[in-house]
Parts: sequence; C-alpha cells; structure tokens
Amino acid sequence: MISFTDVYMRYHGGKDILKNINLQIDQGEMVYLTGHSGAGKTTLLRLLVLAERHSRGQIVVNGQNLARLPRRRIPLYRRNIGFMFQEHRLLNERSVFDNVALPLIIAGYRYQDIKKRTHAVLEKVGLLAKEKLYPTALSTGEQQRVGIARAVVHRPALLLGDEPTGNLDPALSWETMKLFEMFNQVGVTVLIASHDLGTINKMNKKVIVLQGGCLLPQTD
Repeated sequence: MISFTDVYMRYHGGKDILKNINLQIDQGEMVYLTGHSGAGKTTLLRLLVLAERHSRGQIVVNGQNLARLPRRRIPLYRRNIGFMFQEHRLLNERSVFDNVALPLIIAGYRYQDIKKRTHAVLEKVGLLAKEKLYPTALSTGEQQRVGIARAVVHRPALLLGDEPTGNLDPALSWETMKLFEMFNQVGVTVLIASHDLGTINKMNKKVIVLQGGCLLPQTD
C-alpha cells in the first residue's frame, strides 16, 4: 500500500526534514507514527497527500509512483485518501450532514448516493440523530467524530490522521482511536501521527518513530 525507498525531503535553501526514509506499510494495516515535535511526522503525511513533493527517493502508494503523478491527476489520486486533522476544520455555517457530505459533493456524486453514504457513516460514528445540527452545538468529541466521518465518507483505501487526538482528554482520545480501528477492521489502511503514547501503547499496533527526520528501528 505505502512504500518509501531512500526518501529525502528538503525545502528550498534549508536542511533535510526527512532523511533516508525506508518504510513499508501493507494494505489493511493500522500504524502509528510518533516522534518529537519537528521530527518530520507532518511532512511525511504531506508527502503522501502530495501537498509537498519529496526531494529524492521513491514513494509508491497503492501502486502509483508519486514522483510520476502529474499535477492534473492529483485530485483523482486524493479521492482514495481520507485525512483527519488535529483541528476539526469543520464549516460552522453548515450542518453536520453538509460537513460530512462535502467530499462527495465536490466529487460530483448524485444526491441520492450522497444521502445514503452520509447517513451510513454518521450512523457508524453515532451521530445520525444530530445530522441537522451545526458544529457549534456539538461537544468536542462529537466534532471530532464529524471530522472522522467526513474523512471516510468517500470510502478511501487510506486514512491518515495528523495528531487527531491532540486536543482531547484521555477518554475522548481512546474513543477516537477506537473509531479509527473500526474503519481499519473493514479494510482501510490507517496511518496516524500522534504524540499520545499512552493511547498508542494501549492500541497494540505497529509503531514507527521519527527522530530528527530519521526513521528509528520499527517495533510491532
């Protein structure tokens, strides 16, 4: 599913943010990416969604060599990826339904398909009864669940999270990670960048560690 071979990332005129990254994540795995602030976690995720282009090496995602993917095909490539941020980034002037449905609307789905998929994913995260509410009427944990629902409504093969529990208390962090696990159990490959070592250790999944832009030996 994801393969990094001798990957480096350097911004113009700067030092290497990522150095000689070699990484293999199989389809259907759930993996945590951790490390100190500035270690390169967010940069690695940005490379996977082609928000940045790596400087050297090779990245292959689901059989596609990202260095060879032309700019015009990036939107199509991203349809197979769900991305969850630390900040919910919800549209406060839109309902829960509209927030979750947004990726399907952008992709041009028919309204009946949008309604069916959006209702199905809201039911999975326990928010179907609140579809007409606005984000400001929800708790922090509920807002986070809306964000997860939006990230998976288009049924991506790969789900990425960038510190998705960074603003949550331990109970909500656990609840959020279990939601990610629920989608992983139906075949979605999941990669989450997180500082939350307590929750990570309880999840008992593969952990990869970045330190100063370098990948440390992996543990299962």
